[in-house]
Amino acid sequence: MALTEQKASVFMTSHSTQPPDEQARPVGTPPANAETPKTGADANQSVSGSHHLALPAQAHSPLPTMPGLGGASFLMSFVYAWHGLMYAIRTQRNARVHMALALCAIILGFVLHISPVEFAMIFVAITLVFIAEMFNTVAEACVDLATREYHPLARIAKDVAAGAVLLNAMLSVVIGALVFGPHLIALVAHYIPHFPQISL
Repeated sequence: MALTEQKASVFMTSHSTQPPDEQARPVGTPPANAETPKTGADANQSVSGSHHLALPAQAHSPLPTMPGLGGASFLMSFVYAWHGLMYAIRTQRNARVHMALALCAIILGFVLHISPVEFAMIFVAITLVFIAEMFNTVAEACVDLATREYHPLARIAKDVAAGAVLLNAMLSVVIGALVFGPHLIALVAHYIPHFPQISL
């Protein structure tokens, strides 16, 4: 009888697959290493966190953000515009020539006592020439930025921009002749009695 109970004990011990902790755990009690289920906000945070990890990282845009037109940013826009004007005068020979001719035209207008309307026409002509010269500078800078090699389209872009400057210069000459012509003729006729009078 004792031999039979000993064999039964050895048989049960050899065929037991549960660890000692599991054998001592009462029925209905969760294992010690079991993960506690998350509920409520913890579960939502866990789900959102897993989704966040699954999303690819967004690439940063290489373009800078434009500041708003308020306060110092609005004032700085005038500073940048002044820098652009000074750059055109400093680096472009034709712009310096136009500025010298513009000063001569203004001085001549004061000497000949031209009317305010005629002064306005002179200032419009001066401004148009400067605007055309600055756009020509922009076109040249953009073409040089795109390519340093010879290309027919690059040549066309630069030639057309230079043609716009030439057209505005011709317009300014016509306006100057129409404004200063009668005053110069009257001035010469004052010192030369037999100088023919020409009225426009």
